[in-house]
Amino acid sequence: MEADADHPPIPLSAPQAAPDAHGRPLADLRISVMDRCNFRCPYCMPRATFGDHYRFLATAERLSFEEITRIARLFAAQGVSKMRLTGGEPLLRSGLADLVGELSAIDGVADLALTTNGVLLAQHAAELAAHGLRRVTVSLDTLDHETFRRMSGGFDGLERVLDGIRAAQEAGLDPVKVNAVIQRGINDGQALGLARHFRGSGVVVRFIEYMDVGNRNDWNPALVVPSQELRDAIAKDFPLRPVAGAYRGEVAERYAYQDGAGEIGFVSSVSQPFCGDCTRARLSSDGIFYTCLFATRGTDLRTPLRAGAGDEELLGLIRSTWRRREDRYSELRRLPAGAVKPRKIEMYYIGG
Repeated sequence: MEADADHPPIPLSAPQAAPDAHGRPLADLRISVMDRCNFRCPYCMPRATFGDHYRFLATAERLSFEEITRIARLFAAQGVSKMRLTGGEPLLRSGLADLVGELSAIDGVADLALTTNGVLLAQHAAELAAHGLRRVTVSLDTLDHETFRRMSGGFDGLERVLDGIRAAQEAGLDPVKVNAVIQRGINDGQALGLARHFRGSGVVVRFIEYMDVGNRNDWNPALVVPSQELRDAIAKDFPLRPVAGAYRGEVAERYAYQDGAGEIGFVSSVSQPFCGDCTRARLSSDGIFYTCLFATRGTDLRTPLRAGAGDEELLGLIRSTWRRREDRYSELRRLPAGAVKPRKIEMYYIGG
């Protein structure tokens, strides 16, 4: 998108956002482009709540691609070099490749990625790559058809997801990553099968501890399978060695197979909170800026943007919000006895 006279590009020399209250820089922006999803995963959008009559955002309530690009350019001027498109399911947003093209052209954006459930990926992967998408992460919790239906809320689309992963690899969106949320008694016995299936394929599987995101998934800590337990179980069949992190704020602990068949990762938000290095911001599809996956409130950027705010005003909102940021929910997860449980923003609304 070419800049017009009212909104010229923000130069990279613009003052970057100061670190937050815990000294964490702003480096990573997750942009939700769609609050809807074609799955009803119990840990994110349980069907009992998000049924046929649930009111999602209207088209006019969502940011346009032009608005997203303008805000993204402002974040880039504040030091963000990594951006990721999320949902809901982002591939439900028509013309998403056009947005990818706009974001990939922003100065300072070195890495542009997408998180998807993979069902629509096969038909879009090549176009997304051609427009500048660098990487893709597919949410896939199991390779068992019955468990897949249960964990997706009744959707029978496992083969389509696997087709999407293959299409992403063929399009050069490497390395493709697979995120698997593991729950005790549901799919913990299938984690080794996931590791075995993708070993040597170039796909990186990341096992994620079941987290208390949102308010509607009836989270039970007894269902959490600690990463250490999974890692030990996988290492019995496939010996592992640790791999150094690639950048500050990387949430997954990386391990390589000792025989050279690739690597896997573990995201341990419950057993080993990593808030101390979190550099991520989140933008909802209706333009609210959140500073944590477990946030209870955010900063509205859409209203001033649509009211004609200039870039300096919007930059001021971004800077001041980040400077005040104190979030470290995972480190404070256990509330004192009698404390009121905070009402968190739902994950489908701001992306995982």
